[in-house]
Amino acid sequence: MQDKVILVTGSTDGIGKQTALELARTGGTVLLHARSPERGQLALEAVRAASGSSRLDLFIADLSSQKQVRRLAAEVSAKYDRLHVLINNAGTFMPQRTLTEDGLETTFAVNHLAPFLLTRLLLDRLKQSAPARIITVSSTLHQRAQVDFNNLQGDKHYSPTYAYNLSKLGNVLFTVELADRLRGTGVTANCLHPGAIDTKLLHLAVRGLAGETVVAGAATSVYLATSPDVAATTGLYFEARRPVNASPLARDHELRRRFWEVSSELVGLGPNFT
Repeated sequence: MQDKVILVTGSTDGIGKQTALELARTGGTVLLHARSPERGQLALEAVRAASGSSRLDLFIADLSSQKQVRRLAAEVSAKYDRLHVLINNAGTFMPQRTLTEDGLETTFAVNHLAPFLLTRLLLDRLKQSAPARIITVSSTLHQRAQVDFNNLQGDKHYSPTYAYNLSKLGNVLFTVELADRLRGTGVTANCLHPGAIDTKLLHLAVRGLAGETVVAGAATSVYLATSPDVAATTGLYFEARRPVNASPLARDHELRRRFWEVSSELVGLGPNFT
């Protein structure tokens, strides 16, 4: 991985920070992402100290803001002429319904629309860097989600679990559709369930549940980013470093196409793939 450039969103703590640390140990150039400069700098220093790597960089963006997602993509593209691995790790869980500055429900905006927009904006860099990999952290809870196109924003009825599960299904639908559209480019797209990991998000979502370590949580992301065994694998959903069946909804071509089109409209991109 010494000649690879890797971007990990949500790198300030939990699974993202551990993922960045383990990838830094491989010798790659790791781009950490943080929402705040202060927490980002602390994470950067911690990863540098633990890995001994000097090939680290830090980018700041609040992923609930599409303007800042666009700025993040522009800054990465301006500074690096190659991007070999994009790990969409950042996520949130909102106990109450809130809206972003773009007027969108926050969980859906951060967990699905932000990686959807960031990935599409960085596709040129990824294609130029092929072979390249796109990895998105979903959740086994996507299996419990249903799609109501009239309630994607939770404005008709909202529950935090409904919103979270839907956003994680969005990750899977996006990954499978993206993989189909990227065939022949040398860029793969896969998604994963990291496990029930001892993070702030887990404790916010499920009180009293003891999770696994962040090392276990990062394992599948690191595997998908580095292993030659999955170099040509695309469009799959992984748990514990193994491909497993995703929700049957992921096999619904028409649903994936419509979800792509609606997501494109919500982020201000055309639905056509370029």
